[in-house]
Formats: sequence, C-alpha cells, structure tokens
Amino acid sequence: MGELAVYKHVHYILSVEKRKDSFESVVMDHLRMNGAYWGLTTLDLLGKLGTVNADEVISWIMKCQHESGGFAGNIGHDPHILYTLSAVQVLALFNKLDVLDTDKVAAYIIGLQNEDGSFSGDMWGEVDTRNLDGGFGCTPGGESHAGQIFCCVGALAIAGSLHHIDKDLLGWWLCERQVKSGGLNGRPEKLPDVCYSWWVLSSLILIDRVHWIDKEKLVKFILDCQDVENGGISDRPNDAVDVFHTYFGVAGLSLLEYPGLKAIDPAYALPVNVINRIFFSR
Repeated sequence: MGELAVYKHVHYILSVEKRKDSFESVVMDHLRMNGAYWGLTTLDLLGKLGTVNADEVISWIMKCQHESGGFAGNIGHDPHILYTLSAVQVLALFNKLDVLDTDKVAAYIIGLQNEDGSFSGDMWGEVDTRNLDGGFGCTPGGESHAGQIFCCVGALAIAGSLHHIDKDLLGWWLCERQVKSGGLNGRPEKLPDVCYSWWVLSSLILIDRVHWIDKEKLVKFILDCQDVENGGISDRPNDAVDVFHTYFGVAGLSLLEYPGLKAIDPAYALPVNVINRIFFSR
C-alpha cells in the first residue's frame, strides 16, 4: 500500500488557484466558494492552512454575500444555501466567524424553509427526503443516494434526532456500497468513486455502523487514486484529479484515522479542533 503524498497535494491545491484562466477554472467559476471550502479544508487537514493568505480569502468571501444574507458561489452570482454553508465553514477554519452578521445569515436560511419542514437550496427549490429502503433521496419516492443520505443523516445528528433512523436498515444499504476494489459507490450498480469515501463513511460513523465495511481496502483504494507525481486525487485510479475528489479523499482518510491527518467531524465536515473551538468558546 502506498503513502499519502502530502506535499504533492498541498502544491496541487495551491496551484489550482493560480490557474484562473484554465478551462476547469472557467467552468467552475459559479461554484468557486465550494472549491475554496474543499481546498482550504484539505490544507487544514494536512496541517498546511497557513500556506494561504487568510485576509485575501476572507475579503473575497464577504464580497460574495448578497443583501439577502446568503452567499453566492462567486462574486456576481446568485446566493444558494450550499455556497452559504461553504462560506461559513471557511470563515470557521480561519476563526473569523465574527465578521458575519449572524442574524442576517440566519434570516436567509430560515427564509428557505418550506411548509413541510424541508429547506430549498435557493429561491427555485430542492429538498431531501427518506425512502423505504432506509436511504434518502432528493424528493419523496426518489432514488436513494449516498450524497443525500449524508445531508439528511448529518442534519439529524446535529438536531439530536438520529433516533428517527432505522440504523440497521440504513447501515445495510450503506455498507452494500463497497465494491471489490474497496471503493464505495453512491447507488447500486454504479462505479466506485473517491467522493463516497466521505458521503458513505461519515454516515456510517454517525449511525455507528462503520465496522460493517473493510476499512483497510478503502484506504488502499483512496491512495491508489492519487497522482503521486503532480498531486491531487481522482475519482478512480488513473483518472484526472480535481480539488473536489482531493478533498473527499483526504477527508475520507481522516475519518479512517490515517496517520498524520487532523481528525474531521463527520457531521459538520470541518476539523474537530475547529468545531471544538466554536462550541467551547461560547
């Protein structure tokens, strides 16, 4: 089994920000806030957050806030609950939550709640719900998907309401996502993808069923997806790397207690020391 190429991954993440004219950067311009969260959280888990200019990042984030209180994926784009979450998470990484008008941000989020209790992502609407197979989909009756499962299980964990989940049924569905290579997929009959090392693993941890998968094989799968020469992690071995999969690969390894990485909270998706700092400083 190989080792995590820490310094290569740090170099890769820092280089992505410098390639603003690349095709990848242009097509992802509208979700740059998510990219900032993925990249910066990866750096923090690797113990290298100090390699970026915090003041520049914070200044850019605040320029992405709308009058509504929500944050956009980049300057000049529309606000969305996902970008708002990423903005708050990045500010938390830098211990700068005090720059927020929390009442204004809260009002924006509250305004997205629907009558049935669900939340829309933006003014056009989207929701997540539970299915009969124990999983959660985007809408009632929709196919269960590991991404939606994490969002719903994480929300229930934060709300102290995990007792509403049939943990054995959901745990069975989640552990069935592991394939022969050791990787995890998001739905039945799909290929494994490094990103599900987070979506599936965090959910299993939250419902105390992580021992139902082969953790050693999953570690090997993630490490096999590295570009050990140029840095970065891909969805599957020998594919092109990106910041999205680099983050979820490192985050998955953190959940698996890989040596040298900071611990990450499976519900809040931030380093444990950041979460402790927020709650213990109240």
